[in-house]
Amino acid sequence: MAKEKTIYICNNCGQESPKWAGKCPSCGQWNTFVEEIVRKDPSVAKHVAQGIATVRSKPQKLHEINSKEEQRIDMGDDELNRVLGGGLVEGSLTLIGGEPGIGKSTLVLQTVLKLSNKKVLYISGEESARQLKLRANRIPHPEDTNVLIACETSLEQIFTDIKNTAPDLVIIDSIQTISTEAIDSSPGSIVQVRECSASILKFAKETGTPVILIGHINKEGSIAGPKVLEHIVDTVLQFEGDQHYMYRILRSIKNRFGSTAELGIYEMRQDGLRQVSNPSELLLSQDHEGMSGIAIACALEGIRPFLIEVQALVSTAAYGMPQRSATGFDIRRMNMLLAVLEKRVGFKLAKKDVFLNIAGGLKVNDPAIDLAVISAILSSNMDTEIETGTCMTGEVGLSGEIRPVNRIEQRIAEAEKLGFKRILIPKYNLQKLTTSNTHIELIPVRKVEEAFRQLFG
Repeated sequence: MAKEKTIYICNNCGQESPKWAGKCPSCGQWNTFVEEIVRKDPSVAKHVAQGIATVRSKPQKLHEINSKEEQRIDMGDDELNRVLGGGLVEGSLTLIGGEPGIGKSTLVLQTVLKLSNKKVLYISGEESARQLKLRANRIPHPEDTNVLIACETSLEQIFTDIKNTAPDLVIIDSIQTISTEAIDSSPGSIVQVRECSASILKFAKETGTPVILIGHINKEGSIAGPKVLEHIVDTVLQFEGDQHYMYRILRSIKNRFGSTAELGIYEMRQDGLRQVSNPSELLLSQDHEGMSGIAIACALEGIRPFLIEVQALVSTAAYGMPQRSATGFDIRRMNMLLAVLEKRVGFKLAKKDVFLNIAGGLKVNDPAIDLAVISAILSSNMDTEIETGTCMTGEVGLSGEIRPVNRIEQRIAEAEKLGFKRILIPKYNLQKLTTSNTHIELIPVRKVEEAFRQLFG
């Protein structure tokens, strides 16, 4: 006889409670408890991965544990390998999240289609086999691909398919569509996502088979389901970008086997996603000679430097209240920089409209582009172009000083590689910099006035 009961689960941390509470006692969040009906049948609630060999472990001393490098699988994608830390670790559980239609399934499918030396089992809970076939036909891939397709949402049947095929890699698209018969709850609920992901993790660790999960995100932008899902998996990758632009960024939010500072950049095309090995050349327009309001900034995403184009437009306010608009840049930080120009440098912009745009549809949070932002704004205000071949990097403080930035050597090397003639850098960074191997002119600046004097004379 099935036993049925009602419990309340925190949407944020997964805390269970027999009754509803306004505030979660575990994480302290308000109004996060949701009701779940759980029915456990003793005949069904058993190890869903039965028949798969299990490995029992025993306690070991720390010095007895083998600390050799993890075995990794080359995914055939340089950008994906970089974000994963060198490849997919055997026995790992990886979660890829992103907005609907951003290209998560396309990225995974085009990657596994190239793994001709690995047997891949692709479990789709959202698309039919015919839909996957049509998508695969648009993506160039070898004829002898070894990818098996199964359209299934039952966790028990998925483990049966895994037992019959013995794959080297398992893809589940998506984890929110999978359900187990051990729990009488709808697919995508907190209990189902938690139990299914825990069973999949147990299978991955015991058999050494890597598993990639594709996950939905909610309206706040975080992975849908309980927060414990991100704690269970080994790696969390975020696939982001604007659907109206061609560029996509793959970020590592959590990685137990590598750095979280890496990111991969892709370009969306009709035939799938193309790796962008040198994003600076694509993000810079070919020719902006004679145009005012454009400054080139050397930004850093993770540990990867690239040059971006900052565009600004300053015009007289047509109405009483001046407009402030920023695309790809924090509007509050732009208002702060405008206040610095007004107070410290003496430029009157309070009655003018200011529009700012980061070319290419990117969203940049690096404070080192502050100097380029105020330079572009001033260039548009004076209608004077910045000399071609000049780029800059530096954080602007409230007193008008140019603060030092990190990884200055990489920024300079990137600018030199793209043929820039000179770069404005914070004066403090020059003290600890070796300039013997650089062939680009370094212009150290300490205050905003010095930078403007170098740019506009």
